[in-house]
Amino acid sequence: MRSKPLAKTIIGLCISLLAVTGCTSLISANNQPSTANPDKSTNELASFGFENMQAAEIIDLLEATPLAERSSDFLASVRPESLTLSDQTGKEISLEMPADRFYVSIAPYTEQTHDCYFHSLTTCVGEIRGETLTVIVNDDEGNELLNKETKTADNGFIGLWLPRDIQGTLTIEHDGLSTELPLSTGDSDPTCITTARLS
Repeated sequence: MRSKPLAKTIIGLCISLLAVTGCTSLISANNQPSTANPDKSTNELASFGFENMQAAEIIDLLEATPLAERSSDFLASVRPESLTLSDQTGKEISLEMPADRFYVSIAPYTEQTHDCYFHSLTTCVGEIRGETLTVIVNDDEGNELLNKETKTADNGFIGLWLPRDIQGTLTIEHDGLSTELPLSTGDSDPTCITTARLS
């Protein structure tokens, strides 16, 4: 499926917000992370609509939200160590990410992509939306960490929870096309990958 006018508009918005928030992500994780997060006041999270929720739960919820239902009242940016929520009034809160898991979201493409480093759960849209593909992750010792068929979310991204501090290879296969690229999950690594061109 190719990008629609709405997708192109949102991609433009994403690029303009890149310096602040990065890009979008989507899809529930296959490997569920631990649930450790610092305490946040009920009022802080409730103001964003996430009362009593932890970072991993918010990420999975926002990833699964169809584009037409996404809020424009706040931004949600995934960093290696935190999920940051910010609204138009300047309010910002950060939730600690699980200590043992790293979240990365990938937007495979064939023709159209955009720059992204930190995954925004509320803005960007990838090219290949709602299509089934195979995702394989191997570490640098050749151990297969993940091998599954999954579907890109409504925003064109695949969200993965992976072990922290690994270096390895990401392979994506779709409709007779494939791509392979390096993948790492350290404290300074991207949480958004938009360079996975299928050929």
